[in-house]
Amino acid sequence: MFADHVDQFPSAGYALELACGSGSVAVWLARRGSHVTAVDVSPVAIAAAVRLAEAAGVADRCRFSVVDLDDGLPEGPPVNVLVCQRFRDGRLDRDVLARIAPGGVLAVTALSEVGAEPGRFRAAAGELTRAFGSLDVITAGEADGLAWLLARR
Repeated sequence: MFADHVDQFPSAGYALELACGSGSVAVWLARRGSHVTAVDVSPVAIAAAVRLAEAAGVADRCRFSVVDLDDGLPEGPPVNVLVCQRFRDGRLDRDVLARIAPGGVLAVTALSEVGAEPGRFRAAAGELTRAFGSLDVITAGEADGLAWLLARR
């Protein structure tokens, strides 16, 4: 989704990744120079992310934690980049926006109802743009059951 916009991602500062899974994006951000906090509800995923960061030589730039986002975002300072891929919970939108530092970037992908069946974990048409349209949108779209948005504060 964002391959054509890699230059928009900061190469320093602080990053937060929500629902990080096995940590590939967190490790990519750390390799670029960010100090990354990454969270996921799965202890198995977090263990895999820790191993990946160690193997990539960026474990000192990554902090992984098991966090249930049903309880809200983890505490922390504003970040230069916030990434959330394939996870959507509109209850977090206000806190996500508040966490992004001036000039910071938000990268979100979510399962979408556009081109797919409606479902509990799918974003409605236009949902990401409505939720984060107060930012300067770099790119956004919806197709084939996926929605995406890249924006800057």
